[in-house]
Formats: sequence, C-alpha cells, structure tokens
Amino acid sequence: MPAPIEVWTWPTPNGHKVHIMLEELGLAYTVVPVAIGKGEQFRPEFLAITPNHRIPAIVDPEGPGGERFSLFESGAILIYLAEKAGSDLLPKDPATRYRCLQWVMFQMGGVGPMFGQYNHFANYAAEKLPYAIERYTNEVARLHRVLDKRLAESVYLAGPDYSIADIATFPWIRNPDRRNVDLGQYPNVKRWHDAIAARPAVQRGVAVLAENQRRGTMTDAEREIMFGKTQFAVR
Repeated sequence: MPAPIEVWTWPTPNGHKVHIMLEELGLAYTVVPVAIGKGEQFRPEFLAITPNHRIPAIVDPEGPGGERFSLFESGAILIYLAEKAGSDLLPKDPATRYRCLQWVMFQMGGVGPMFGQYNHFANYAAEKLPYAIERYTNEVARLHRVLDKRLAESVYLAGPDYSIADIATFPWIRNPDRRNVDLGQYPNVKRWHDAIAARPAVQRGVAVLAENQRRGTMTDAEREIMFGKTQFAVR
C-alpha cells in the first residue's frame, strides 16, 4: 500500500484545491495543520518544505524515483498529483492539456491574487481605503465576467470534461457573499459552481479542517502575523 502524502495545509481556497484533488484521485494522505493565524507557517519544519511560508505544501514519501519529494505552490501540486496518478484531470490531448493549463494559470495569476486583494482591503484591513476597495471590487466582477463568458461556451473551463482547472478555480468562487458577489448575475458560473459543489469528493475536500475556518473579526494579533512585520521578517 502506498505511503500517504503529507499535506501541510489550512482551510483556505488554496488549501481546498489540494484537499479536493486528493479526494478526487483517491490518494492516501495525512493532514498536517498549519494554523496561519497563529504564525505556524514560520516554523522551521514548514520553511524546510517551502521557503515562501505559504500553505499548501506536500511531502510525497514516494516521489519521483521513489525518493521523498516536497513541493509547494498549489498549481504545481495539482499538476504533480494528476501526473503521479496518471489522471485525466490533466488531459492527455495536447490542445486540451494546454487549454487546461491556461485556465489554471488564469486562476493562479488572476482569480486568486485579485480576490485575495479584495478580501484584504474590504474585510481584513484595519483602515478601509475606498480606492482600493473599488479597484478590487471591479476586478472581481471583471474576472467573474471572463469566467461566465468561457462557461457559456464550455461545460467546464478546459472543455467538456472536469479538470484541474476547475479544481483550482472552484474554491475561490464558493462563498461569494464574502466578496459581495451575487452568482445569479453570472448564470454560467453559477451552473458550473453548483455542479462542482455537488461532487462528493469536493464536499469531502472542503470539509478538511473546516472546523478551523475563520469566523468573526480578525484580531489585532492575527492581523500583525498575517499582514504586519512578522510576514516580512528575514528567515
């Protein structure tokens, strides 16, 4: 029986990507919680896996060549796991494969960072800056429009079949109220969201560490750890 993959993670959209992927593939894994609000991402044992002190990261005891292998960055992890399992979640057809990868990169470079900036300025920043909130509100809406246009043409982001592009993007689209978004304004995104949310593996994936999801206002101590000098200290 294969040794389980260690998943160093927390219940954020980027963490959920990897949880969902592992559940979809049926790979054995163990969860190593990294409580980012408490600063556990700065512990030496985590920094030994990822120099960027961001979750998620994985350690595969049976990586390439049968050697222990660690990997960070959620998009890279999705690609690695799909290839490890020989899964069609990363399509084999070259054109479809690259179409899938372009939407993964769209999430990594657009949806994730821009939604994150909205969350920061609208929900977490101690000082509410109208310019920043307006800028990222507009960008969140624009990215939803891009997705809605694509999903008017295609059942899933890469084509007719579910793929890692959908797994990468879905966790950022769920809970739209956190971004003051009404998915009813984006009917194709809503259709796609609801279909993915109904998948049993997705439901299991978002349930991982769900009891630790943030509820209520961020404390001053958490804000300093997440956004203050602690975040930028040399390590």
